[in-house]
Amino acid sequence: MATATDRDILTLAQWLSPGFPVGAYAYSHGLEWLVDTGEVSDAESLSRWLRDVIQTGAGRADLQFLIAAYNAATPDDLLDTDAMCRAFAGSAERRRETELQGQAFSRAIAKLNDPGMPDLSYPVAVGWAARRADLTLKLTAAMFLHAFMSNLVSAAMRLVPLGQSDGQAVIRAHTDLCTDTANAALASDLSALSSCAYLGDIAAMKHETQYSRIFRT
Repeated sequence: MATATDRDILTLAQWLSPGFPVGAYAYSHGLEWLVDTGEVSDAESLSRWLRDVIQTGAGRADLQFLIAAYNAATPDDLLDTDAMCRAFAGSAERRRETELQGQAFSRAIAKLNDPGMPDLSYPVAVGWAARRADLTLKLTAAMFLHAFMSNLVSAAMRLVPLGQSDGQAVIRAHTDLCTDTANAALASDLSALSSCAYLGDIAAMKHETQYSRIFRT
C-alpha cells in the first residue's frame, strides 16, 4: 500500500476540516434526540454511543462505501455503490444527511480542482475524489472516520453541554478506534456491509418529529 505524503495529509486535512463547505456542523446524526431524552448526558454516555456508531453503525458502513468508491473499476460500479449507500440509510434524515453533505462536497471539489466530479453521497464522494487525486486509501479512510467522530463530539459539546476539555479528551480516546475500524474495513468489502447500531437509527427517526431542535439531523 502506498505511503502517504505530506501533500496527501494536508489535502485531506483541508477536505475534512470543519471549514470545508459541506455544512457538517449542522448535522447531529440523531444525537440531538438522544441528548433530549437523557440517553447521552456526559462524556461517558457519549463515548458508549460513539463506540457503537463507529464500530457497528454508520461509521463502519460509510467506510465500506468510501472504500468501494475508491476501488470502483467502472463508472457503473461507482454509481451502483452510490445507489447502495443512499438505500442503506436507515431514515429520511440519515439519507438527507449523506446526500446533502455529499452534494456540497462534490461541488466544492469540482470548483477546487476536479470539474468532472459528479454529485455523489458523502462517503462515496470522498472515496472517489481521493482516488482521482491519487491520495492513499488507508489515510483517507482513517481521517474520514476521525472527522465524522470529531463532528459528533463537537455537536455534543453544544448539546449536552460538554466542556471543551472533556470533548477533546473524548476525541483523543477514540482516535485509535478510528484507526482500527478503518484497518478492519480495508480488509473487507461490501459483502461485509452491515449495521446493528439500532439506537442510532431510532434516534435519527425520532429527530424528524422532535419538537425543538437546532440540528438538521
